[in-house]
Amino acid sequence: MRLADKVAIVTGGGNGLGKETVLLFAREGAKLVIADFDEKSGHEVLSQVKDSGGEAIFQQVDVSNLESVKQMAKAAIEHYGRIDILINNAGITNDGLLAKLSKEAWQQVIDVNLSGVFYCAQAVIPTMIEQGKGKIINTSSVSGVYGNFGQTNYAATKAGVVGMTKTWAKELGGKGINVNAVAPGFIETGMTAKVPAKVLDKMKEKVPLKRLGKPRDIANAYLYLASDEADYVNGTVLHVDGGIVL
Repeated sequence: MRLADKVAIVTGGGNGLGKETVLLFAREGAKLVIADFDEKSGHEVLSQVKDSGGEAIFQQVDVSNLESVKQMAKAAIEHYGRIDILINNAGITNDGLLAKLSKEAWQQVIDVNLSGVFYCAQAVIPTMIEQGKGKIINTSSVSGVYGNFGQTNYAATKAGVVGMTKTWAKELGGKGINVNAVAPGFIETGMTAKVPAKVLDKMKEKVPLKRLGKPRDIANAYLYLASDEADYVNGTVLHVDGGIVL
């Protein structure tokens, strides 16, 4: 098992990419903290992990709230005694063209996707520094690297995540902490399920592999970066997008 006895916090762990990551990490031997604002879905994933013989706890968290994030980290330490991996996966969209994007939509996405990543990383690094080892994996997006129509707020946060990732890799590398990011392309999740079929077909045509990604594709990328196999990978942004940016 590639993550045997390692303690991993997965934000947004009750749905989509986070859920797939939790289930995969559990199969690879990790002890999980399923962190999500959605208590119902979080407990459902918790039951799935336990039913399969895995070890996990659920912690309700609002990543945009610093005190809530501190409680998440505290719960992990109280239950497991350490934190080895943080998957900063929680994120939202609230799209709109620049001319019509409201202040509220801008701030909501900034608070979750950018401030939330900052809060979560800051909450776990004292423990990781004390341990002399840790892995932080942030979730960016191809939108953050290349921009995307109607996603000023989302693209700004995901570009910010790339900047923070590279900065933290420099600051924390000497303390034994690897910091990397994954930049997903178009992935089949609850978000894309709301997109009209014609639009999805156009999206698929833009991808050299001629398909959308699966949640497992992203979970596998998280797994690699969280494992000992990636101990010399630091400050990178791993694109998992089927080649759409080529």
